[in-house]
Amino acid sequence: MTTPPMVAFAGQQAQAARDVNTASLCRIGQETVQDIVLRTMEIFQLLRNMQLPNGVTYHPSTHQDRLGKLQEHLRMLSVLFRKLRLVYDKCNENCTGLDPVTPEQLIPYVEEDGSSRHNERSASQARPETEERGEILEVNKKLKQKNQQLKQIMDQLRNLIWEINSMLAVRN
Repeated sequence: MTTPPMVAFAGQQAQAARDVNTASLCRIGQETVQDIVLRTMEIFQLLRNMQLPNGVTYHPSTHQDRLGKLQEHLRMLSVLFRKLRLVYDKCNENCTGLDPVTPEQLIPYVEEDGSSRHNERSASQARPETEERGEILEVNKKLKQKNQQLKQIMDQLRNLIWEINSMLAVRN
């Protein structure tokens, strides 16, 4: 007996919800941090506009309304922090089996003589990197040529301006 399509689809959605990848968790965490910052800014805005209860009653209803908004923002802020903690814990749980890699290891570094600092590359990785390196060298060569042309143009303009200033000085 087969399951109806809607039940199978709902089961797939539940499985997908349980198997959220770390990248989407990080995106959710980033959005949560942005919400926390927004709520905090709103709290400070409310506090700045709120009058202190120093015995002078300006509008008690306005004060109570602002106090209610402030309490609601603080409640939402605590919910957002709990959500951020859950996302953080889930990301740490997903990353426990990974080997720690320093950022320096992720950046390919090429010495001045052309030798690479990372020697443990496979042949399949070396071929695209040599093509990429060739493209980079070609772009650098073109860039140096353009820079030389720009330098020549700047020198010509400098000489032209010098001559114009000299002619104006002689005329005066």
